[in-house]
Amino acid sequence: MAPTAHADVTTLSFERAIEELESIVKRLEDGKVPLEESVAIYERGESLKRRCEDLLRQAEARVDRITTDASGQAVGTEPLDVQ
Repeated sequence: MAPTAHADVTTLSFERAIEELESIVKRLEDGKVPLEESVAIYERGESLKRRCEDLLRQAEARVDRITTDASGQAVGTEPLDVQ
């Protein structure tokens, strides 16, 4: 694995976390990892998945929807309703 594979998950950027998660998925799909290591990297993958979900939720909370008037002109923003 990459040297940063054991970096604290809570400090990883979204891009780095998703990159490492994809690497873990590939290794597990290849089926050439010993059982003990498979369990360990699966657990790390779960942590990375949670980190990515948290970062996405934070980003969604910051996204605003542009509001327009009757003629279609932008008049402001309001929180994006993601539900």
